[in-house]
Amino acid sequence: MNNIKRTIVNENLSGKRLLITGCTGFLGKVLLEKIIRSIPDVADIHLLVRGNFKYKTGKERFNAEIATSSVFNRLKADDIEAFESFCEHKIHVVTGELTEPKFGLTENDFSALSSKIDVIVNSAASVNFREELDKALKINTLCLENIVSLSQLGGNLPVVQVSTCFVHGLNKGEIHEEVLAPANINFPRDENGVYLIESVVDKLQVKIARLAKKKLSGEQFKEALVQLGIEQSNRYGWNDTYTFTKWMGEQLLIEKLQGQSLSILRPSVIESTLNGPVPGWIEGVKVADAVIFAYARGKIAYFPADPKGVIDIVPADIVANGVILAMTKLFVAPGEHNIYQCCGRGSEQPTTSQLVDFLIEEGQLNYKNYPKLFKNKKPSKTFNLVSKRLFGSIVKTVDVALNTKQHLKSLFGFESEKTTFHKNITTALQLSTVFSFYGFPTYRFRNDKLISLAAEMGELGAGEFQVDPSDIDWKQYFGKNHVAGIEQYALKETKVYSLNKSQKRRKREAA
Repeated sequence: MNNIKRTIVNENLSGKRLLITGCTGFLGKVLLEKIIRSIPDVADIHLLVRGNFKYKTGKERFNAEIATSSVFNRLKADDIEAFESFCEHKIHVVTGELTEPKFGLTENDFSALSSKIDVIVNSAASVNFREELDKALKINTLCLENIVSLSQLGGNLPVVQVSTCFVHGLNKGEIHEEVLAPANINFPRDENGVYLIESVVDKLQVKIARLAKKKLSGEQFKEALVQLGIEQSNRYGWNDTYTFTKWMGEQLLIEKLQGQSLSILRPSVIESTLNGPVPGWIEGVKVADAVIFAYARGKIAYFPADPKGVIDIVPADIVANGVILAMTKLFVAPGEHNIYQCCGRGSEQPTTSQLVDFLIEEGQLNYKNYPKLFKNKKPSKTFNLVSKRLFGSIVKTVDVALNTKQHLKSLFGFESEKTTFHKNITTALQLSTVFSFYGFPTYRFRNDKLISLAAEMGELGAGEFQVDPSDIDWKQYFGKNHVAGIEQYALKETKVYSLNKSQKRRKREAA
């Protein structure tokens, strides 16, 4: 972490005190690692982390779920003592809940937090496309009132909001770095053209309250909230609850922070890292990975997607760099509102069919190199991309037949548990429901403003904070590094972090 090159980014962020939310998530970890590695002269990083049933405090959870992450292996290998010193002296964990008023903190603690930071980076979100409507509203929209309150309490602290390119909803064509009108229903707007979401949120909450009065069972109520979210999202012009509530979150910040410093960074489909800290680092199953898993395990041979369509994928480290550039802009040009899209546009983006070809080729030739992913079984030579109608017709017909057979067996006292084949069919239906919208893209994202920002910051070419995807070798990235990353990182359990011997010794000496 020494000999850091002085750049516009470092000049503006050195000595700054950051508050970051969402660091228990995939992107949050990549962002935190990048800041520690490339901007070690930041003064402090405050992390808002909620406790859970396993870890009562945010600090305990940080030690168990964040500091243990393999994303930090490079930093630990380079200089374990420097990494641990940074964590000990510069990382401050705040136990709090983003969706609770004042993050669940006391008035005094909330006020104290506002005086300890220079910028707020909100990367927390529910990325579940089938989230219950009430939960999605809380985490993706309403909790941003707390971000606004903290910003204004701290003297109009600048804010970076991590959103998604897919807030454009059902709009089509070239999608620029701007706010698009909803595709289906007109939202009210103020005299400046800013969309006002309050009346729509009120209507949604009334519908949620009516649903609660029906006194459904736990699972029935949950599913009803999921369906209500999808129904209302479609009504207003979005495919799913996630993108609908993220769009409303953007509008809330744009309205409430008028005249203040705001950067909105919209990534497309975030997948494994391109370069840093290592190629292919990933955590958990992302959008494309569910299909990869299904293919690797032989669960489905057909999937609804346009072979010639382009599913816009962006590596996580490019997104983290985009967040950092957007944050820097807040200090270079205070008082501005800017929207940036972080996507694959500008590169030779592969079609869906080409991505599948990369996957099949790697699986056929090298499946033994991925024993956890392919289970030492050579995968199929084919993976068919078909229309939504054909896929739905085939799979639903088979599913109905299997359900009928299962029911008849139970009536006669036979085992009614689903067979492996039946479970595979159910998996295919679930995957198609969630992901088929993204498999038939009718849009192309533009990233002109983000590329211009990178040029302004001196980060085009061989910059430390690269956001230009033009040099990506997609076959190497998706067919090799990404598959290897899933094998090595997504399917690998982590252990609870413990201080190394040198730090334990230093703590004993200091006691």
